[in-house]
Amino acid sequence: MDERNGLAVPHSLEEACDPRRLALLVYDMQVGILEQIGERDRVVSRVTEVVGAARAAGVRTYFLRHVTLPAELMGVSQLRMWRGWQRAGRAADVVSPFPPDAAHTQLLPELRPTEREAVLDKITMSAFEGTWLDIALRDCGITTVAVVGVAMEIGIEPTVRHAADLGYVPVVVTDACGAGNAEAGERSLAALRFAGDALLTTTEEFRSVLAPR
Repeated sequence: MDERNGLAVPHSLEEACDPRRLALLVYDMQVGILEQIGERDRVVSRVTEVVGAARAAGVRTYFLRHVTLPAELMGVSQLRMWRGWQRAGRAADVVSPFPPDAAHTQLLPELRPTEREAVLDKITMSAFEGTWLDIALRDCGITTVAVVGVAMEIGIEPTVRHAADLGYVPVVVTDACGAGNAEAGERSLAALRFAGDALLTTTEEFRSVLAPR
């Protein structure tokens, strides 16, 4: 571990991923979102492996869900976004795609959180914006956040960049992330790799650094 001014600055994935200071963010593994993801089965399998390893190591785990407000409560940015994504001609034609109680908004049954884990609902792409996540992590002394789930180009990249701006060490488990658009997903990964704030790893490597020694 590198040190300066009394601070421990990690060099390696193993140094960054002390289970006592690590949190796992499972991003938007929802029924209706996974239907839009290429290589769905691969992503589900890898995310399940990562969640299992985190549970075995006692890593604090948070499941994120994207939910939408009733259209009558959406603001300008929300109406503009959904008008574009729904290819609606007018804001008046926008419908709320992910109501909290809808079946397609729910997390996959195989990734049901335990009583020791939490589910965070958000209407933003960054999991940190407008939510309690940063407060909860800082209160537990978390310094590193690992991210898995979908979709890389929509929500994972903004969450990873926001985490770095907040002072966390972000870890992206690349083969446990999926994309709605493969080319856009690769561009997001390339941008994160170029910026250098995040540590990029694989499910196998991540599991190995969490394994008991």
